[in-house]
Amino acid sequence: MSSAASAPAGRGRISIGEVLELLRPDFPGLNISKIRYLEAEGLVEPERTPSGYRKFSAADVDRLRYVLTAQREHYLPLKVIREHLDAMDRGLEPPSLPSTGPQVPRVVLSGDGLPSPEAFASGGQQLRLSKRELTEAAEIDGELVDQLIAYGLVRMRPGTKHFDGDALVVARAAGELAAYGLEPRHLRAFKTAADREVGLVEQAVAPIRGQRDPGSQARSEEAVRQIAALTVRLHAALVKSALYADR
Repeated sequence: MSSAASAPAGRGRISIGEVLELLRPDFPGLNISKIRYLEAEGLVEPERTPSGYRKFSAADVDRLRYVLTAQREHYLPLKVIREHLDAMDRGLEPPSLPSTGPQVPRVVLSGDGLPSPEAFASGGQQLRLSKRELTEAAEIDGELVDQLIAYGLVRMRPGTKHFDGDALVVARAAGELAAYGLEPRHLRAFKTAADREVGLVEQAVAPIRGQRDPGSQARSEEAVRQIAALTVRLHAALVKSALYADR
């Protein structure tokens, strides 16, 4: 597990923030909570300073890269990845990726490019757009933005007068749907369905959030991303199946 972007050998051990800087170019959705989650799951074990700070070696960075690649490129569950890492820790070669033999096309398994768990990280919420900037970026007019706000489809970030990246995605999709005669009032059903899905996600992660150990927050955030991606994938697959049921 070597990479040109691994921790420089001459620098010794590095902080979790520096690890994030090394890996983010290849894994844009990565955040510190994800790294902490992988640590909590025992997939990487950085050293700790007397004051409790994590310090990662070059081997730790390569190990994280292997885990993230196995998840994103090969859809391996953590249990299987853990077995691979255990084999490598014992000096064995892990199974080749991908495995030999005919494989189901990835375009089928990934639902034609549907969001991965990383897509549900909070990165898009860091964007700050005024109403004018939102209108221009989404290539829609101010009246449509007003309608989206009125129907609860987009909103300003709490305590601010700005919209975030998620609002931009919604606004742009609404603009494209408007070309087919679907107005914001028609899209309320999507908002209702989304709210119900959020309720299911919150219900599923509640037991994890109720735990008191240090890694519970990271585990709950990871579970939210995983479940959210799966529910969107399921929803899209059901819609697609229904559309083509009689063809």
